[in-house]
Amino acid sequence: MTAQRPLILDSHLDLSFSALQINRDLKQPAATVRVHDSVQTMEGFGSCTVTFPDLRRGNVGLVCGTVMSRLDPNDKWTRTGQYCQAQCHGVGRGHLAYYQALEREGLLTFVKSVKDLDNTITAWQNPTADTPFGLILCMESADPILGPDQVPEWYDLGLRMVSLSHYGTSTYSHGTSTEGGLLPPAKPLLDALKTAGIIVDLTHLTDEAHWELLEIYDGPVAASHHNCRTLTPGQRQLTDEMIHSIAERDGVIGAAFDAWMLDPDWQRKVPPFEQLTNATLETVADHIDHICQLLGTSRHCGIGTDLDGGFGTEQAPRDLNTIADLQKLLPIFARRGYSQKEIDGLFSGNWIRLFKDVWSR
Repeated sequence: MTAQRPLILDSHLDLSFSALQINRDLKQPAATVRVHDSVQTMEGFGSCTVTFPDLRRGNVGLVCGTVMSRLDPNDKWTRTGQYCQAQCHGVGRGHLAYYQALEREGLLTFVKSVKDLDNTITAWQNPTADTPFGLILCMESADPILGPDQVPEWYDLGLRMVSLSHYGTSTYSHGTSTEGGLLPPAKPLLDALKTAGIIVDLTHLTDEAHWELLEIYDGPVAASHHNCRTLTPGQRQLTDEMIHSIAERDGVIGAAFDAWMLDPDWQRKVPPFEQLTNATLETVADHIDHICQLLGTSRHCGIGTDLDGGFGTEQAPRDLNTIADLQKLLPIFARRGYSQKEIDGLFSGNWIRLFKDVWSR
């Protein structure tokens, strides 16, 4: 990691969703993808911000790439909402197959162990034009997992972090925009995840489910893409008490880049291309800084952009064009008095520490 271009680990990117559900060739620059996208795609999902060439330009060499499918028969937008869990499993395995195909091409390599992680970090100290990206397989909503007995299989396939819910109500828990807690299948799944050494992602849980989970589960936790409710009101954000609860478990919180999680004035019922957010990269830094000041340390903060997770540049910080612009955060944090060591931690080091700690147990 260099002071000029620190290695970045993005803890939440829905790459398979963008490639398969939105039908984008992520091997092309974002500017090219935008030309290829239809008007309907642009209006529904926004202007592309994340492709592999843009990740490379931003020195984002490590990514938590998701498998994403959920129970949601009313989903008429993302096409990841399904009628039954068998469908969720099928979509999830399709997302995994996309990553496996890219690994076969040499574009990425699955990161499943401390050794894999160290090898990827070393390679990205001096990356070439074809250095493979390190991909840590994650899951947004555990619906693709058919039951606790299937957790070891998913682990062998590379799964290393999973959230129980997404929007709506999953097989295992109530999630964003609902009220309620964990559901009966959650406890045996959590036991299996702990045994396997898979981090539980608290993102998208309801408040009730968040506290229920921490009461019954003592395994590793994190929040892959979450911001602060103190700065942006709403259920989707973490309260200060929740932030403390994650830090007490030595977890990491990845800052999300979706305008409705950054800008209190964002109007969710107005199309993104008909409004301009007040959020900038300084706003993202505000959320990270709030957590650092609240906890008295930067140890528990990282970057989990969620870029292209159903929204595009129109709904991202207005000074961000593509994910390559994450490097613009370096001078922002430097001006705020963060040391280079702390910045390296925010950009990748804190997530690396967490994964190494969990994988070494």
